[in-house]
Amino acid sequence: MTDRRHFLAAMGAAAALAGCAPLGRSARKAHVVVVGGGFGGATAAKYLRLWSDGSVRVTLVERNAQFISCPMSNLVIGGAQSMSHITHDYAGLRDAHGVRVVHDSVTAIDPRAREVRLASGERLRYDRLLLSPGIDFLPEAIEGLVGHEDRIPHAWKAGEQTALLHRQLAAMPEGGVFAIHIPKAPFRCPPGPYERASLVADYCRRHKPRAKVLVLDANADIQSKKGLFTAAWAQHYRDIIEYRPNNQLLAVDAATRTAVLEFDEVKADVLNVIPPQRAGRVADLIGSRLANGRWVSVDWLTAEVADVPHVHVIGDATLSAPRMPKSGHMANQQAKVAAAAILHLLADLPPNPAPVVMNTCYSYVGRDSAMHVASVHRFDAAEHTFLPVDGAGGLSAVASPAEATAAQAWARNIWADTLA
Repeated sequence: MTDRRHFLAAMGAAAALAGCAPLGRSARKAHVVVVGGGFGGATAAKYLRLWSDGSVRVTLVERNAQFISCPMSNLVIGGAQSMSHITHDYAGLRDAHGVRVVHDSVTAIDPRAREVRLASGERLRYDRLLLSPGIDFLPEAIEGLVGHEDRIPHAWKAGEQTALLHRQLAAMPEGGVFAIHIPKAPFRCPPGPYERASLVADYCRRHKPRAKVLVLDANADIQSKKGLFTAAWAQHYRDIIEYRPNNQLLAVDAATRTAVLEFDEVKADVLNVIPPQRAGRVADLIGSRLANGRWVSVDWLTAEVADVPHVHVIGDATLSAPRMPKSGHMANQQAKVAAAAILHLLADLPPNPAPVVMNTCYSYVGRDSAMHVASVHRFDAAEHTFLPVDGAGGLSAVASPAEATAAQAWARNIWADTLA
């Protein structure tokens, strides 16, 4: 199946969610504040305006001036793409859709007063609040890591650390060791670390053929697309990549770039540590009790927070539904479910009782070879959550150049769907 067919099927399924009846007069005057301008928040802001015919006011609060895409950022680390390729602006949301975009940080949220306070001093009153805060990290869980992100970067939020990790890779001596540590699941983008190891190995094969890539995984096995990754590694990187499962990271020595594991120590020329993750900390401001102390529980029919009325959370910050990945495409899909539900609620109508979402995730195993996995998730009324649809979706048979071309088309399509 081509990427365009995947993407259009997903967009069609999401568009069918809307079905919004004409808004009443009070709903037309409503104000929705969206916090977080990633794949989830930006998409929600756009579709709230689009599906309400511009009658609902939408304010998007995003502290960064530019949107930098995590999908495709591993290509930048591996030297196959530039930062400019994954960097976009918010002009389309402002100019084409009338979203008010405020580049500021949230300092407080008062759910009872329905008010968001910004670092600038501005106060935003809302009828509905949608948070898409992504993830934050728990570096304190690893002794010695706090404060050393310049020497031991994670690059798990695309931006300056993406460019930094590429520079470290480029400066690594021939015959050097690049070590990447993967935290225990759940984490953002399950196949992402293994894609990164592949693209780093591809770079080494081209520029530093005696280098080694050590994949130190706290999990017992590869978390996504195992067969495809292991086949690619065996074919292309047999002498470069070494995969070591069940390697929990206890501490790091930033001065020597040494990883202290449960049963071993590894010294590297480049040490890339992806810390354990949790919901973006702005979620703490709503006063919800986080599941496992890390993730926001939501009603998946509306994305409304279980214990905070009129507040919705989507994307990586949520306690995932069964087998639902934390990914950019899934955040985009959840945004449409939430936007449709919010418009229904503003019109005093029940939300769509049976939303369907889809995820497509491409992973590169070399600069010119990729593969995908796709899944479909339907809301199950009895379980009151999204469940994967058996037999829907699929997995690439092999990684190929054709899939790499499709991956670029997927990226262009979802960037446009989110921001244009």
